[in-house]
Amino acid sequence: MALFDLPLDELRDYGSESVAPEDFDAFWARTLTEARAHDLDARFEPVETHLRTVRVHDVTFAGYGGHPVKGWLTLPAGAEAPLPTVVEFIGYGGGRGLPHTHLLWASAGYAHFVMDTRGQGSGWGGGGDTPDPVGFGPAFPGFMTRGIEDPENYYYRRLFTDAVRAVEAARAHPLTDPARTAAVGISQGGGVTLAVGGLVPDLAAVAPDVPFLCDFPRATTLTDRDPYREIGSYLKTRRGRTEQALRTLSYFDGVHFAARGTAPALFSTALEDQTCPPSTVFAAFNAWAGEDKSMEVYDFNDHEGGGPYQQAVQLAWLPARL
Repeated sequence: MALFDLPLDELRDYGSESVAPEDFDAFWARTLTEARAHDLDARFEPVETHLRTVRVHDVTFAGYGGHPVKGWLTLPAGAEAPLPTVVEFIGYGGGRGLPHTHLLWASAGYAHFVMDTRGQGSGWGGGGDTPDPVGFGPAFPGFMTRGIEDPENYYYRRLFTDAVRAVEAARAHPLTDPARTAAVGISQGGGVTLAVGGLVPDLAAVAPDVPFLCDFPRATTLTDRDPYREIGSYLKTRRGRTEQALRTLSYFDGVHFAARGTAPALFSTALEDQTCPPSTVFAAFNAWAGEDKSMEVYDFNDHEGGGPYQQAVQLAWLPARL
């Protein structure tokens, strides 16, 4: 599809109509306090990968509810002192996969922590290893409507909490530098990055790439692509529950996390992206509270966005922040 959203000059000024709940901060403070009542119990087990330039650890830590969450920590082979650290979150349907598929950041000299995504990992890539043991009420297939009747039970409450704990787990390793920690991610991973950016106040940088989970009121009515369409499909049968669903989603909207994020931020968007429409990305970007922020725009791309070109931009941008 050609350009379908607002013109670029309007995107640069666009603001979401999403309103944060009055208890947004209290909700997340309580959620994280409950999670931290469980010992983080971060464990790092060396893995034989037959890779000569990196060392890999199989990670397990306690996420939401104390549930075990998996990850990979990849370090440059010769690392002896604490390194700047990149914590990465995965796109919708994917899991942590296999270690040899995550070599970019360690090859650039960073410690790299990639978090597995609870309950996901069967849609693409090399799979996932973290179950989601929490049940939910009526839902449309996928993850977007699991527990959507109540923010207490919503799937992304668990996932965002896992992500904050992943940053804490990454910082627990002796070869990572807690003061030089960045969060990155594409699509769903970008949305998780925004949540972490709003919930972890001392990150050194964030880089949400074509982020998902932003500006729900507009996204759910502008695009008919999954995963946003899962919400419309659910409401098609659960008539009269739109207000209730949007209230739940307001606790998880990247726009509201962005309003609380102050770290240097590098965003990207694609103007033909029907999965994460550019107006929803600009809604989060324009709300981002930090002054050091920039947006890469890919004029004729869909949800693939900048791909390797955006990775090259990130590689050039990040060293000055870490």
